[in-house]
Amino acid sequence: MAEIALPADHLHRLLVDSNRPQSRPYQRAYEDLAGSHRGRPITDILSQLQRAATEAQLSFTPAALLEQAEAISAGRPCALRVRVTRPRTAPEQRTQGPASAM
Repeated sequence: MAEIALPADHLHRLLVDSNRPQSRPYQRAYEDLAGSHRGRPITDILSQLQRAATEAQLSFTPAALLEQAEAISAGRPCALRVRVTRPRTAPEQRTQGPASAM
């Protein structure tokens, strides 16, 4: 089973989000490939999956991408385990202690 971990505030990079219609998440690219690349060479599919992951700023392992490419080529489902982590915060967004009085 392919797996990826990403912060909760980055789920829109992976999954279609109706609040962000202009974005092209990885899910849409995967669905397009699954619909058009059944029976094609795994290497062709793999390069397109790698490009889609890069464009969506996702870090799949090579093994996870290969598993997905094999599934698309064979026309079979591919399970993807998504581990959601805490949202990343910018340094200026982090909570700071109370300011000291002068």
